[in-house]
Amino acid sequence: MQSETLELLRGTLDLLILRALKVEPTHGYGVLKWIERATGDQLKIEEGSLYPALYRLQKRGWISSEWGVSDNNRRARFYELTPDGRHQLDAEVADFVRFARVVFQALDVPAHSS
Repeated sequence: MQSETLELLRGTLDLLILRALKVEPTHGYGVLKWIERATGDQLKIEEGSLYPALYRLQKRGWISSEWGVSDNNRRARFYELTPDGRHQLDAEVADFVRFARVVFQALDVPAHSS
């Protein structure tokens, strides 16, 4: 098995964050850990990518946040999916599945020489 982690395809971070928050509200570190567990540790998200994405999703109204206390008794911002975020998640999942099918279809086309 490869020891290297996979590069995140552009545009998939928002999808993964929304999916992580579908499970339950959590803080940024919880989102990171969910993505790592859900991908079998094949994707590692840097905090420098995660937090700007969380702010962007909040600005779009797809997630909301409030301050709370984490499991280790520290103050943390907890993020939650909004109803618009649930709708967006459904749309993004459908788009991603369609995209993946098209890519796999193209990969299955036999190469032929001209």
